[in-house]
Amino acid sequence: MAIRLTAWAAVLVGLLLSAGCDMPSPQFRLNTEGRAPEEIGPARADAITEALEKLLGTPDEPNVPEGVPLKIGQLRAAAGPVGSHSDGSDSDGSRTGLYRRHCVRCHGLSGDGAGPAAAMLNPYPRDFRRGIFKYTSTNAGAKPSRKDIKRTLLKGVPGTAMPSFVRLSQNDLDALVEYVKYLSIRGEAELYLLRLVVDEDEYLPLHELAAAALEEGLLPAAALWESARSAVVTPPPEPPTDAPQSPASSVAKGRELYAQKDAQCVKCHGPNGEGDGEDAELYDDWNKPKEGVTPEQTAKLARLFTLPIQQLRPRNFHQGTYRGGDEPVDLYWRIHVGIKGTPMPAAGPAPGAAGVLAPEEIWHMVHYLQSLSQAE
Repeated sequence: MAIRLTAWAAVLVGLLLSAGCDMPSPQFRLNTEGRAPEEIGPARADAITEALEKLLGTPDEPNVPEGVPLKIGQLRAAAGPVGSHSDGSDSDGSRTGLYRRHCVRCHGLSGDGAGPAAAMLNPYPRDFRRGIFKYTSTNAGAKPSRKDIKRTLLKGVPGTAMPSFVRLSQNDLDALVEYVKYLSIRGEAELYLLRLVVDEDEYLPLHELAAAALEEGLLPAAALWESARSAVVTPPPEPPTDAPQSPASSVAKGRELYAQKDAQCVKCHGPNGEGDGEDAELYDDWNKPKEGVTPEQTAKLARLFTLPIQQLRPRNFHQGTYRGGDEPVDLYWRIHVGIKGTPMPAAGPAPGAAGVLAPEEIWHMVHYLQSLSQAE
């Protein structure tokens, strides 16, 4: 496999980072995904790195520029090396290194989803830097809410290597949520600078480059995170299913809706919900750029990415494993808002769009999907 860092070498690096060993202060890795190293060059790479450090600091010492609504106290608890005591604290009782203690092995120091264990996992861990998160309660195109990120930490992602962190304290969970936001906002500012400096070949002195990154990268990305609260979809009450014939009637309606062409369920999940639809080659937004028109082109593209291309596997509903959660409201959100960054579209109404399914129809679909796993 064309992986820039061998799995065992990466594991060693990750263990040293998470253990807080006496090493030089680490740096965020520049996002070179899809680009040849010579396309960027050392001078451009240094300029982008310095501008981002000026604004947002380093993995050991995060910074929050004015106007970016991130909580520096929580970032400091999540950033840095793990404390020397068994509970992660230092001699003065302060807590640091939560991200390296719990997350870096999979998600990487830079939040790039290419940590030491990533190459061995399917699906790959989330790359936070594009600001796209699959399992949310917010409308298509919106960032996740804080509750969405925290829900993933509490429940994990069933059927994947992402575990539940339900045993962490509320303070620790809140600090990790804030650090994920930090890595995501930083990642979007980095992508802006790559477009400006590399794609548009724009040269600016350091202070002007940092100012541009703040105004055009950081602040817009942060504003989208803030606006996510108003984009949360509140499902209507679930229809009662305790009356005679109600469950069977709702399941039957859901089966009809599942089969209709506009819903597009059968294309991926198959006529019986077994994940065997006609669209066999599916990729999410993190893997789609790795696919060439021919196998030869795909092989050539591989050298530009840290991890090999990885296909999506549509959910087999009969197995009853739902990565976004298996509560009825979780299934409702997956249908209503879709799964961001994947071919799974939003079917429910949104501002300016009527949607393929009405809210009450989505509940019927939920009941049908639940019936498939309950029948096994």
